[in-house]
Amino acid sequence: MTNMRVKNGLLLTMAAASVFLLSGCFQTQAQPSGSAVPSDTASASSSPSASASSTPASSGSATPSSTGTTPSGVALCKAGSLTASVDSTGGGAAGSVYMKLILTNSGTQPCVLNGFPGVSLTSGPAGDPIGAAAARDDLQPVTQVLLAPGKAGFAQLRYTQAGNYPECTQAPAAGFRVYPPEDTASLFIPQQYTACSNTNINLLTVQAFQAG
Repeated sequence: MTNMRVKNGLLLTMAAASVFLLSGCFQTQAQPSGSAVPSDTASASSSPSASASSTPASSGSATPSSTGTTPSGVALCKAGSLTASVDSTGGGAAGSVYMKLILTNSGTQPCVLNGFPGVSLTSGPAGDPIGAAAARDDLQPVTQVLLAPGKAGFAQLRYTQAGNYPECTQAPAAGFRVYPPEDTASLFIPQQYTACSNTNINLLTVQAFQAG
């Protein structure tokens, strides 16, 4: 009887030990591993963003600022410090007259002509424009023309004879009203021409200013 109890006790002890060992193995296998996160994830998050590097760097504008100066700091030429004239010795062809529209710096400081003048035929120094203003001719590239005091720049101006247009409603013009580039004040040049009051007819074309 005693031997039977001893044997039963040993069997129970061995069974309990087996259960304990199996439980430990199961817990070891179920434990999540710390190496499950890829190592390159952390390095990617610490590197600079690709979208930040794709933003283009801003560049300085070459156009004059709102203060009326160029990037070099020289002021734009204004009507109050300019005198205007035309040179019509360029001749003409096919019913057109070619002339140089000349602006001279009559001030005491250098200034810059930058681009196209505004030009129209008018009935007088204080008269309204007649017909369409001059159309721009892009044949001459736009450059900044620096005028020292007493120096001049010119723009090629073409006038087409009003008689070339049968539908033209003709009107006498006393001269040209000229606006320097980027200026709201104007100059008047006395010249006798025939204008068209039709605003859909362009008798005038003008190029950008060049150095004289």
